[in-house]
Amino acid sequence: MDWDDLRVFLAVAKTGSLTRAAQALGLSQPTVGRRITALEKQTGARLLERTPTGYATTVAGAAILSSLERMEGEALTVERMISGHDAGLSGPVRVTAIEWFASRVLAPIYAGFAQVHREVTIELLTDVRLFSLTRREADIALSFNRFDQGDIFQRKVAEVPHALFAAPSYIAQFGKPSCADGMHGHTVIQMDEQHGGQVDAEWLAGLASSAHIALRSNSREAQAQACAGGAGVAVLPRCLGEKTAGLVEIVTPSPPPCRTVWLGVHRDVRQTPRVRALVEATAEGLKASGYFAD
Repeated sequence: MDWDDLRVFLAVAKTGSLTRAAQALGLSQPTVGRRITALEKQTGARLLERTPTGYATTVAGAAILSSLERMEGEALTVERMISGHDAGLSGPVRVTAIEWFASRVLAPIYAGFAQVHREVTIELLTDVRLFSLTRREADIALSFNRFDQGDIFQRKVAEVPHALFAAPSYIAQFGKPSCADGMHGHTVIQMDEQHGGQVDAEWLAGLASSAHIALRSNSREAQAQACAGGAGVAVLPRCLGEKTAGLVEIVTPSPPPCRTVWLGVHRDVRQTPRVRALVEATAEGLKASGYFAD
């Protein structure tokens, strides 16, 4: 059997989606569908079935899943070991981070890196989820949560302060929010708690217990734009709120939350020159930007 076809099946089985599997593998959705069809034709067995919530493995598909996961693990180990002995400061480096941090913080840093290292190609990948270091979906990951895999080297590279923001048009219409009355009569914009918004929600709940929640989103950019449009007040990373036109900071009686940023890299590629160079450039760039953490 073609390992590429088996790898496609494994990706669909894990994600439950042709689209997400295609994104993870760098393929088109039609290509993923054709690979699955070819594999099922070759094996003479139906391996996946479509359900209301996505694709799920059949009995035959589930039977081979654990074996394919072991095969994938060994193949990825070989790839990482080979990449770790790459001696050149050239080639691609894949970095994963959430969208607002990638666009507002990392992109300017990497613009400077690209001017110096003309032979390195940075692939900056953004999504609600982080691409996997272990599965070689990315070489470097920036996360607001610690990495729990034992084969990931990680370091704290930034502390990102947050603040409460509102649009002047909102303040003109509803007045400046008062924490003394729990922001009675005001509306707030929140981060979806399933995607890292628990710290924001707990802090804001203590200040705005009487406010109505106007909008929840897993996108910081969407929250910032909704806030600028007058939908309500929002807890935003200070570097995002200050760079979003039409927002002013609201002073609060208690200090806003501050989130730690962790940089992770798989130990097998940590010493690859181009990866090591970009890791150091990321840390130094964050330090120069004022978000450095000891």
